Amino acid sequence: MMGLRKRRRVQVVAIAAVALALATGLIGYAMRDGINFFRSPTQVIDGPPPPDEIFRLGGLVEEGSLARGQGGAVTFSVTDGGASVGVSFTGVLPDLFGEGQGMIAIGSLVDGTFRATEILARHDETYMPREVLDALKEQGVYRDPEG
Repeated sequence: MMGLRKRRRVQVVAIAAVALALATGLIGYAMRDGINFFRSPTQVIDGPPPPDEIFRLGGLVEEGSLARGQGGAVTFSVTDGGASVGVSFTGVLPDLFGEGQGMIAIGSLVDGTFRATEILARHDETYMPREVLDALKEQGVYRDPEG
């Protein structure tokens, strides 16, 4: 009688482990296209990702680099103080987007230019995205105004 209970318990644990592994694999497979990794301009220059990889690029819009074209086309450079990456975007920019401001773009690197599909800018004059802030601090560009 005890041998049967012990065997049944081992079977239940084994089935639960297989189900957990299967569920983890399915979740990872489903999320593979929904995960966008953050990169700073320095990281992009040091190790350019493949053209089909979608990622987030963040930093400060470089002063004097913003150029508006026809049909909502915009080009500018993003910097973290160590390197700059050219960005092209067609669409409506956020209201608080401007030179010297922190931003994050989602897109891919094609022929050395980041082709953005979405631009995110800070929502007020004191906010800066955490990833951008960390990248700027790493490059020694950002100094906390509070000390």
